[in-house]
Order: sequence, then structure tokens, then C-alpha cells
Amino acid sequence: MMSPTLPHDAASDGWPAPPGWAVWVRCGLGSTEDTDALAAGMAEATRPGDTLLLSGDLGAGKTHFARAFIRHALGAAGAAEDIPSPSFTLVQAYETETGEIWHADLYRLSGPGEIRELGLDLAMDEARCLVEWPERLAPDWPEAAVLLRFSPDPRGEEDARSLTLWARPGNPLAERLSPLLKGADA
Repeated sequence: MMSPTLPHDAASDGWPAPPGWAVWVRCGLGSTEDTDALAAGMAEATRPGDTLLLSGDLGAGKTHFARAFIRHALGAAGAAEDIPSPSFTLVQAYETETGEIWHADLYRLSGPGEIRELGLDLAMDEARCLVEWPERLAPDWPEAAVLLRFSPDPRGEEDARSLTLWARPGNPLAERLSPLLKGADA
């Protein structure tokens, strides 16, 4: 059984994860192609009821990752599919052969009560959910979710990213996804 690599320490990267969450694995993504490949792998590894919380500053790669994930999950039809950012609609839903995918952007939400109005709380139980700006939910994140924290590459490479997977100890989704990040290390 894999476990987190570090205990929760908000000071470790300046990001205040909720108590009980820890870093499982960190990796580098050297290019947009690396991000696309990781997103495709995660689309394959996830199933209905899995939630990926996508965190990071503006331009960190959250939407790029979500679009690549959705395109892969849609299969051949995904290559031609327009995958808009849900910044204004708040939620976009996609039907795939393995069930629905919800892509949500919570940046404009003012509080957790609006999550229920969107139906996102129910979708997290039934669909694969990609949630940008999950800090709007904190600290009420689904216990079974994982958080992918995107950061600019510390070397300054334009299309490169650092990615950190955070989750609670014993999280089955983190168990499934961690090996994909270890293989992505650039």
C-alpha cells in the first residue's frame, strides 16, 4: 500500500491544504505533450465517483489538463470536440462511454452553498469530476477526492509544470493515480 510521502505541512510549498491532507507524489511535466499524456492516463484510470480537484494560479495548466482529460475520455469524437472553459457557465458536462464527466470552474462562486445549487455535490458521487479553483470548497472537499496542484516550472521553462498530488492517507484514488505521476517525472 502506497502512502503519502510527506506529512501535511502548509509551509512546505506555501499552499494551505486542509488538515489531514498530505503530499503523495510530486513530478515535473516538461511540455504540454507531457501534460496531455498524463491527463490521458488519468482519464483511463478514473471512474464514476472520482473527483480531481485542480488547483494552481491563473495560467498554471488546470484548464489545459482538463481539456486533454476530456478529449481523451471522449475517444475519437474528442479530437473534434470544442472543450470550452467553464469560467462563465460554471459547469460543462460531457457524456462518455464510461459515464458522465463534469468540468467545473468555481472561481466565481461566493460560497459552498452554491455547490448544491449547481448539483456538483451529487455529481461528485456519480460522475468523474474535474473541479478548478477547489479552494472555494475548502475545507469541505470530498474525502475520496485527490488534489492536483499545478505550479510553474521552477527552472522557468515556458510549457513545463510541476505537479503535486495531495490526498488523505489511505485514499484509493491516490493509490491508482500516484504511479502515473511517478512515471511522468521529467
